[in-house]
Amino acid sequence: MSVDESVRAAIETSIAEIEHNKQVRVLFAAESGSRAWGCASPDSDYDVRFIYVHELEWYLRVSEPRDVIEARLPGDLDLSGWELRKTLRLFAKCNLALNEWLGSPIVYRSDDAFVERLRQLIPTFFRPPHAVLHYLRTAQSMWRDHLDQPSVRLKKVFYALRPLLACRWIEHTLSQPPTEFEKLLQAEWVSDSERQMIGELQAAKVQASEADRCPMPAELSAWLVEQMGYFEGVGPKLAVQASGEGRELDRVLAEWVVGLMGLAGAGRWERP
Repeated sequence: MSVDESVRAAIETSIAEIEHNKQVRVLFAAESGSRAWGCASPDSDYDVRFIYVHELEWYLRVSEPRDVIEARLPGDLDLSGWELRKTLRLFAKCNLALNEWLGSPIVYRSDDAFVERLRQLIPTFFRPPHAVLHYLRTAQSMWRDHLDQPSVRLKKVFYALRPLLACRWIEHTLSQPPTEFEKLLQAEWVSDSERQMIGELQAAKVQASEADRCPMPAELSAWLVEQMGYFEGVGPKLAVQASGEGRELDRVLAEWVVGLMGLAGAGRWERP
């Protein structure tokens, strides 16, 4: 997945400014949403999501300060980051948005050791019934609010298609679905007729703006309703894998707050 070099430079500059202004270190930053999925419209925003860590003294407080950093920049650049402890708490609960960030093909910043550690732990904390329910509810929400009508926005169609294909991936593999839409579509359990139907929509979407509307194809409407009904009964039947232990994530927190930061005089940490 390519990103215009001027846009990438603006994002990397913004990340560096956040580090300087907020006195944090960004461990990972990647594209999320339709650009990461590979089905963005020409005018899609850039949705950058990142994980950051504070200096040690931030963690030695009775109160817990704000643990999110957000920035909306010119050029449709949307940056939002989670502090490391918040990230790990959500990771322990099988936060699927976070898992998708870690699988994004568009990466702007990466501490490779940190990212690989989390990616290796995804199967340990992945919960198939929870994941199917999450993706199913996303599709149902899109259907209820945007798609159960004669004219629809193509963007919203893919916000229902992708989670249903993710449900099917989980049904067959009991694992975290890939972030890229094409990998979901090319899985062996997707039929040729389904690929053709969805492929026609993909061809239309890459030419359409975010606001463009089109008639809702009857075939697609029927398929969505059928799939949502089917997965209502699938999730509860899936095996629940052994849950990971919090101690593993405690060690990750300790390693990247204390070990990585390289504490130096007056409790400040050195920048690489």
